[in-house]
Amino acid sequence: MMEPKAVVRLVRAPAALSVPGDVLAGAATGRSFGAATPALAASSCFLYWAGMALNDYADRDIDAVERPSRPIPSGQVGARFALGLAGGLTAAGLATAALAGGRRALAVAAPLAATVWGYDLGLKNTLAGPATMATARALDVLLGAGAGRLRAAVPAAMTMGAHTLAVTTLSRAEVTGSGRRLPAVTLAATTGVTAAVAGSATRSRSGGRRDALRVAASLAPLAAYATSVGRAQLDAVREPSPRYLQRAVGAGILGMIPLQSALVASRGAHRCAAAVMAAFPLARRLSRRVSPT
Repeated sequence: MMEPKAVVRLVRAPAALSVPGDVLAGAATGRSFGAATPALAASSCFLYWAGMALNDYADRDIDAVERPSRPIPSGQVGARFALGLAGGLTAAGLATAALAGGRRALAVAAPLAATVWGYDLGLKNTLAGPATMATARALDVLLGAGAGRLRAAVPAAMTMGAHTLAVTTLSRAEVTGSGRRLPAVTLAATTGVTAAVAGSATRSRSGGRRDALRVAASLAPLAAYATSVGRAQLDAVREPSPRYLQRAVGAGILGMIPLQSALVASRGAHRCAAAVMAAFPLARRLSRRVSPT
C-alpha cells in the first residue's frame, strides 16, 4: 500500500511554498491583487507539483542508479501512478487558472504547463534546459500580473528567471560535483540579482516617508536572500562536492521566497510581502524532512 509520505516526497510538497510568491510578485507589480490571486497561486502550486512528479517519472532509470532511495526506484510509488498524478495535477492547475481568470489567465497557464512538460520530458538534459526552467518561473510571475499588465511585470519575471537560471545550471552538477568555476558563476549571478533588486528598491521618486518604508521593507528580505543563498554558494565554491552543491541548490530554491518578498515589498505591498516572507522559516524547517531537490 502506497504511503502518503512517499507521494509528499515525490512532489517535494513543501518546496511548493516557493511558488505562490511568484504570482504575488506579478500581482504586486501589475497592481492586480484581487479575488483571483489566491486561486492563481493555487494553480501555480498544482503545476509545480505536476512538474516534480513528472520529473521523477522521466528520471526513473537515472534515479535507479544515482538516487535509488527516491520514491519510484525504491518501489514506494509506481511509475504509472507518478505519470497519472502529473497529468491530474496539470489538469487541476489549468482548470483552476481558467476558473479564476478566464481565457486570459489560461493564455499564460497553458504555456507554463507546456514549458514544464517540455522541460521534464525532453529539454532538461539539453543546453536549453536551464533556460526552459527559467522561462517557467518567469511565466509563473506573469500569471499573477493579470491581462493587460504583463509588461509592467516583466522586470520581476526576469529577476525570478535569472535566479532560476543560475540555480538550475548549478543543479546539473549536484550529483557528480564540479569545479569551483560553476558555483562561483552562480554566486556572481546571485550578487547581480541582489544588486539589481536593491537598485530598483532604492530608486525613490519623492524621498518621503512612504518611500523610506518601501525601501526598508524590500531590503530586509533581500538581505535574507543574499545571505542564505550566497553563503551556501560560497561554501560550494570552497568545496564543490555533491554535498555542498546540493545544499547550494536547496538554498537557491528556498531563497526564492525572500527574493519574491523583496519584489512584492518594492511595490509597496508590505503586508503581502510579510506574508510571503513568513513562509521562509517554515519552508526551511520542512526542507530538513523532505528535500526540495
